[in-house]
Amino acid sequence: MTEPAQQKFALPTLTAMVVGSMVGAGIFSLPQTFGRATGGLGALVAWAIAGGGMLMLAFVFQTLARRKPELDSGVYAYAKAGFGNYPGFLSALGYWTVCCLGNVSYWVLIKSTLGALFPVFGDGNTVIAVAVSSLGVWIVHFMILRGVKQAAGVNTVVTVAKIIPILIFLVFVGIGFKADVFAANFLGGPGLEGEGLFAQVRGTMLVTVFVFVGIEGASVYSRYARRREDVGLATLFGFLGVLCLLVLVTMFSYGVLPRADLAGLRNPSMAGVLAAVVGPWGAVFVSIGLIISVLGAYLAWSLLAAEVLFSAAKMESMPAFLARENGNGVPAAALWLTNLLVQLFLILTLFSEQAFLMAIKLTSSMILLPYLLVAAYALKLAWTGESYEARPKGRRADLVRALLATVYAAGLIYAGGLKFLLLSLVIYAPGTALFVIAQKERGHRVFTAAELLLFAIAAGGAVLALYGLATGRITV
Repeated sequence: MTEPAQQKFALPTLTAMVVGSMVGAGIFSLPQTFGRATGGLGALVAWAIAGGGMLMLAFVFQTLARRKPELDSGVYAYAKAGFGNYPGFLSALGYWTVCCLGNVSYWVLIKSTLGALFPVFGDGNTVIAVAVSSLGVWIVHFMILRGVKQAAGVNTVVTVAKIIPILIFLVFVGIGFKADVFAANFLGGPGLEGEGLFAQVRGTMLVTVFVFVGIEGASVYSRYARRREDVGLATLFGFLGVLCLLVLVTMFSYGVLPRADLAGLRNPSMAGVLAAVVGPWGAVFVSIGLIISVLGAYLAWSLLAAEVLFSAAKMESMPAFLARENGNGVPAAALWLTNLLVQLFLILTLFSEQAFLMAIKLTSSMILLPYLLVAAYALKLAWTGESYEARPKGRRADLVRALLATVYAAGLIYAGGLKFLLLSLVIYAPGTALFVIAQKERGHRVFTAAELLLFAIAAGGAVLALYGLATGRITV
């Protein structure tokens, strides 16, 4: 059998990989999440900003894959190479947490979908919903421990299940599109009279990040490309294809129901929009496609989450015990820690009225630091000329793209607001204990002076967040 590393993929295969890494559960909730925040104009502006910013970030990943091919341990490898051990660790911790939160959002969305038929599941955050989700977490956990590391057949089904319901949704909703409803929703309509365009767009920014999480996976496949230039084309085609799907799902929905009705839909809100056009079978169709898609994606992201800890431990950014594998070649310790965190997050959804939206925004908030550090590293390379000595061509273009990606990532941190920044620090600060263990067991100095200052800021923010939660000034 040919080893995977020796397989060579053509452009269509690479493009499908890019699409598959980006299309997840988020697209099925777009009508409701956008309807809660903005009207049609704000949605167009938001997608223009997100599309441009994420495209620059995609170019950054391509550039780094080409300029630094030896850094193949994930986005945190770039942070460590560019800014030191502790920023590299924070990037790894943030990315791992994103994987875990993404898995929580999958379970919440599945139970919310089933809640339409079985009210006991509610919006995915009832006691019964959390109990059933927890059972699912540990079933998958023990299945992976037995060596389920590849599931090509499942992934094929998942890809079809993701795309087919979305395309059918667009066909029927496009036919049922009403220009007068869209016009009434364009500026927001009732309920958003006091919200300016800037506030409306800002309210969507973390959602747009969530649906693009996975764009960094495109650079992983560069070694498998039949032609090196196909990587850039696949990234561009895949990204633009997904962006088109996201924009069309969002904008078509504004032509079916009033914005306030969109905001009130239960998730997956695409099901409610399609049902408004074709009747109850539309909701059932979308819901079945979503459940198949999300279950398959959950398996893939569970493996990825464990792999993040495993790889970070291999590069000495995490404690050595996380690099241990069981007899089946599975990073067992990393998998246990991953699913314990997923379990904790599932329990916490009991205390959130909008559990899915909370998971989306916290996921997006946690990914911003890894993205910012990646973009800043690319900016540093282009600015200093490192890695451009032998191949200077394209340095100016790389500099501009990295600068725009850095500004975009920094702007998203601002757009996300102080609440989610502080909540992310509740994870970053105590999670630093893993970094301390990793440094001490290898005989390294724990912090440099700059790193100690960075930790102090994180710890101070975490204390403020906990105080806000305790006093009710911050709610989840």
